[in-house]
Amino acid sequence: MKKWVILSVIVLVCLAAGYYVWQNQTQSKSLTLYGNVDIRTVNTSFRVSGRLVELFKNEGESVVPGELLAKIDPKPYQISLEQSQAQVAQAQAAYDYAERYYQRQMQLIKTSAISQNQFDDSQTAKDQAWANLTAAKANTDQALLTLQDTELYAPEAGTVLVRAVEPGTMLSAGTTVYSVAISQPIWIKAYIDEVNLAQAIPDRKVYIYTDARPNKPYIGHIGFVSSQAEFTPKTVETAVLRTSLVYRLRIVVDQTGEGKADELLRQGMPVTVEFAQ
Repeated sequence: MKKWVILSVIVLVCLAAGYYVWQNQTQSKSLTLYGNVDIRTVNTSFRVSGRLVELFKNEGESVVPGELLAKIDPKPYQISLEQSQAQVAQAQAAYDYAERYYQRQMQLIKTSAISQNQFDDSQTAKDQAWANLTAAKANTDQALLTLQDTELYAPEAGTVLVRAVEPGTMLSAGTTVYSVAISQPIWIKAYIDEVNLAQAIPDRKVYIYTDARPNKPYIGHIGFVSSQAEFTPKTVETAVLRTSLVYRLRIVVDQTGEGKADELLRQGMPVTVEFAQ
């Protein structure tokens, strides 16, 4: 009887030890997610309409902020600017005359050489001339801005994905000329289920693996955790049922130090994300 008791105790101890080891291994196992390098694009366009005369970039080429991308024919807008500048000169001359006339009338009203109505008329004429001059200057500023808008510049650093039009095309304001993929910063989009949601802590360090670099991970950190659950997109690979609710993560890849982003980390590339312990 004692042997059976001792044997039972040994079995229970072994089972407890095995469970303890299994539990520790389960808890120590790092969480792995699957995602993609997020594709963020900017559709560049002119704020004015006109005939496209020059394009300076082709698909696949890199751009830097402020780099000239395209031009439309500036001639109509140059003419409009010159006309508005002439109107400013005319309005300025009219105002100068109204001001001098007002000053003369002011001297005459002091000696009662003119009536109050005549003096008031001169002041009204001067105020109207000033208003006309102000409006003419505003029109000139708008014409200058419109002329500057005949040149299209890159808003962000990135890579040209689509060159949508060619020189000679008549463009309306807002027509897409280039689609540019933003290169910095690089984000990873991944999804995590509710069971592991507590591990998705903002700023937590993660390792990012690609098929091209299976043994040399990039390093990043969690930058955003969605507050709203959603169904897993069909393009996401997970070990759980696809109809399960998940939360979207934005992972920011480091730009400096070891494991920083480089040219091998391309837009849309599938990646494996492993949480640091």
